[in-house]
Amino acid sequence: MVSTARAEKAEGQGGDKKRSKSSQLFAEIANSTSRAAGRAPAFVVAVAGVLIWAITGPLFGYSDTWELVINTGTTIVTFLMVFLIQNSQNRDGAAIQAKLDELIRVSKARNSFVGIERLTDEELEDIRSRCERLAQAEKISEREVDLSGKEARQAADRVTD
Repeated sequence: MVSTARAEKAEGQGGDKKRSKSSQLFAEIANSTSRAAGRAPAFVVAVAGVLIWAITGPLFGYSDTWELVINTGTTIVTFLMVFLIQNSQNRDGAAIQAKLDELIRVSKARNSFVGIERLTDEELEDIRSRCERLAQAEKISEREVDLSGKEARQAADRVTD
């Protein structure tokens, strides 16, 4: 099913050959850049850049060009980081989904939940509502069992007294 194909691809059983070179290159660049951007040295470099820009303000008389440098630089970095962050989130989400699908597949959970991430919002809301109703019914059932168990113990105690 879906999880099996994902697992095979994750294990490298033919998955790398199917990816184009540009896709593979982007994945490698995105992975290394996102790893680097999420570390302390990247933050230090960014802070240093802003400090250097702020310190040079008086040298350039706080001119429009001076402001344009930081505005343009931050806009370009933000624009590019959006794609890298989205790529990382897509990859992480797909990996987590594959893991969940595999857990569902090998457990006693309902296999019908495998692949539901592809359903529409309305279909997902219906499933979520159904699950909530089932959970509520199970809670009520557990309370009833607890109450009947207590009543049975009390009756047994009365009989043995």
